[in-house]
Amino acid sequence: MKFLPPLVLLTLCSVMATPLMAVEDAPGLTGCAAKKQGIINQIELAKSHGNADQQAGLEKALSEVSANCTDASLKKERENKVLDAKHEVSKRQADLDKAMKQGDPEKINKRKDKLAESRKELQEAVDELDK
Repeated sequence: MKFLPPLVLLTLCSVMATPLMAVEDAPGLTGCAAKKQGIINQIELAKSHGNADQQAGLEKALSEVSANCTDASLKKERENKVLDAKHEVSKRQADLDKAMKQGDPEKINKRKDKLAESRKELQEAVDELDK
């Protein structure tokens, strides 16, 4: 039973990375088509490595995407991710402002790092909007 959680984690990571891989492999595709193509590419890779468990998980993910993915829902999901990231940046900025008022250099540096990380995540979410 110890084998199952790593398998689930690997499959989940593969599916989460699919949009990124789809854009690299098929630059003309966007939205659900790109997502499907990315999963198909992952399935082919799993087949070539003889990883039947990963292949089965990816085939299930492909059927879910085929049944449930619409470009509108995918766009809405990505827009929500951008909104969440903007909220996080605002929160981190407020934390930094508070730390600066207190004058603790260690807290200021820590808050600056967290703010930079949040801004990076926001930029990634904005970049995903057009894919």
